Amino acid sequence: MSERIHQFGDLHGGVAHTAPDAPVRRKRSAPGEPPRVGVIYNPRSHRNKGQDLVAANLPNVTVRLPHGRERIAETLLQFARDGIDYLVINGGDGTVRDVLSAGQTVFGDDWPEIAVLPKGKTNALNVDLGAPAGWSLSEAVDAFATGKRIERRPLEISGLADGSGSVRGFFFGAGAFTIAVKAGQDAHRLGAFDSLAVGVTALWGMLQTFFGSDRNAWRRGVAMDMRLLPDGRPMPRSPFGEPGRRAILLASTLHRLPMGIKLFDGLDGALKIAILDHPRRRIMAVLPAVIAGYLPDWLEKAGLHRCAVEAFEVDLEDQFILDGEAFPPGHYRVAQGAPLTFVVP
Repeated sequence: MSERIHQFGDLHGGVAHTAPDAPVRRKRSAPGEPPRVGVIYNPRSHRNKGQDLVAANLPNVTVRLPHGRERIAETLLQFARDGIDYLVINGGDGTVRDVLSAGQTVFGDDWPEIAVLPKGKTNALNVDLGAPAGWSLSEAVDAFATGKRIERRPLEISGLADGSGSVRGFFFGAGAFTIAVKAGQDAHRLGAFDSLAVGVTALWGMLQTFFGSDRNAWRRGVAMDMRLLPDGRPMPRSPFGEPGRRAILLASTLHRLPMGIKLFDGLDGALKIAILDHPRRRIMAVLPAVIAGYLPDWLEKAGLHRCAVEAFEVDLEDQFILDGEAFPPGHYRVAQGAPLTFVVP
C-alpha cells in the first residue's frame, strides 16, 4: 500500500481520451488457432525480478509493462483491438484491482479469460483460486489449453456523491481494517509477507483493541451509515458503542480467505459482509476462534453481524481499503461486477 489516497480517476485515466463510447467488440482466434495472449507485467510487484519476461518470445504472447496506472487502460484497449483470448496479470492483488478497474470501459461484460500470477506482497485472490505460488508465465500460457476454469464476480465500488466512476477488486474494508492495513506495511518492512503479514497485523490489532481504551483509534471506530440493497434496510445494530460508529467493516466475494480465515463461513451468497459495532472485550477474547470458524448465535447480539446481500450502500467518514490501497471517504455503492473466468492449473 502506498501512502497516497487513490482517486477513482487514477484507474481510468489512459482510456478516457482513446476509448470508444462503448466497449470494444473483441475479435477471437479461429478454431484451431493458438490463443492470442496479452500479459500485464508489473515490475514493481514484490516477487517480480524480470525472470518471466523470457516468455515474451512465446508465439502469440504480447508482454506489456505499463508504467503507471494511467497506462494500464491504454494497454488493455490495445489488447482488445488485437483480439486477445487470454489475459495474464503478473502481479499481486493491487495489480489485479488496477487491471479490472481500468478494463471496465474497454471490455464491458466481454472479458477474455484471465490468469493471475501471484507476484505481490499479498495474493488473497490466488489463495481463493488455488493456483501455485510459484506459477510461471509459460505454465500459465500452457494452462489455457489444459487448466480448469473458475468463475468469480469482483466487488464493484461506485461513488454516489459525485459520479466519480467505480473501481473493482475482491476485498473491501473500513474502520480498524484501514488502520490494520497501514500497520501491515510495517510488517512488510520487517520482512513479513502474505499470510505471515496478515497474522502479524492481526495480532497487533488484537492487542491494541483488547488493552486500549475507547480513545484508542483501534477501538473508537468510524462514523458510517450502511444500508442493505435492494430494499434499503439499515444494517442491524447492537446497543454497544456510539450509535453512529462501527469498529470494522469487511466485505468480499472471495470463497476462501488467507490463513484459513472462516469469518464468512455459512453465508449463502456471493457478496458477504461482516461488521463489528464495538470491540467489546468479550468478543475480542474469542476472536481467534471466531476467525477460525467459531460462530455462535450470541455474537449477533454482542455486535458482530454477518450476512450475504446483493449490494449495499455505505457513507464513510474515513478512507476505505480495496485490495490493499486506500480510497477517500464518501458515499458508495458496493455491488458485484460482471462474472469473470479465471484459469488455474
